[in-house]
Amino acid sequence: MLFLDAAAVRDLLSVEECITAVEHAFRLYGEGKAPQPGVLAIHAAHGTFHIKAGVLELSRPYFAAKTNANFPGNVERYGLPTIQGVIALFDAERGTPLAILDSREITSLRTGAATAVAAKYLARADASVVTICGCGVQGRVQLAAVHAVRKLARVYAVDRNRETAVRFAREMSNDLGIEVTVAPDLATAARASDICVTCTPSREAILGAGDISRGAFVAAVGADNADKQELDPALLARSAVIVDILDQAVTSGDLHHAIAAGVMTRDDVRAELGEVVAGKKRGRLNDDEVVVFDSTGTALQDVAAAVAVYEKALAEPGRD
Repeated sequence: MLFLDAAAVRDLLSVEECITAVEHAFRLYGEGKAPQPGVLAIHAAHGTFHIKAGVLELSRPYFAAKTNANFPGNVERYGLPTIQGVIALFDAERGTPLAILDSREITSLRTGAATAVAAKYLARADASVVTICGCGVQGRVQLAAVHAVRKLARVYAVDRNRETAVRFAREMSNDLGIEVTVAPDLATAARASDICVTCTPSREAILGAGDISRGAFVAAVGADNADKQELDPALLARSAVIVDILDQAVTSGDLHHAIAAGVMTRDDVRAELGEVVAGKKRGRLNDDEVVVFDSTGTALQDVAAAVAVYEKALAEPGRD
């Protein structure tokens, strides 16, 4: 059994490779070739434990179960990452354990990859201006992933900590070779953008229906449990809503809050992303409508990314 730490995952899995793996996972699910993944959330005093598990038929059948601890106060309290955890990868035909992988890098990469896949299929073809709200580790991955599928001309950075946004703008400008500037506030930036990504731990709406430009694509990434929220329910009600997994989104995503507010039902959701990728349902119908991707994070993304790391590790000279 292989043990692959965070450094190994970083070395073995690029953003582009992760996007390819995650897109394939969504396509398999959309084609009905993968069972619905499972999820369990258990709350602790200062955070939440998520357990997500799924099966994919790739080069062979694989099963992965990820246990992640999400503790937003870790950095301030202990100098530790917000997200820590492991992924256990198995041969799904024989039940043999194959690898234990650090989950932090995979979680960041696969979350950004899902946004990239959604942007590829749901953003306007000419989308070139992006707002990233939340300039931490996930914000960096989100921007790199969107940059991999869209030719970007300008990026606005928004964070409650201005110093974090300034550092993000400087470093991402250098890394990606595009103009990244700090915006005065989220609404101003979003109104000037074709794509808006929110990846924050917010527990209340930070983006309203009047904050989005016509034809924009919005990826809401932060709401991975029922207590979190980034989008005003009115924004979802006025938009075409695409989700990753519908059963998850109605209980833990921003869709959950729109349903609770009585402005949407699960039947109002246009499609799951896998259905769009597989060509079974249409995503964007025209260039004027606002399209929202409610990203709650699925185990299928974890399986796909973990397998990509594992198989690449096996192919390294000297490893058996």
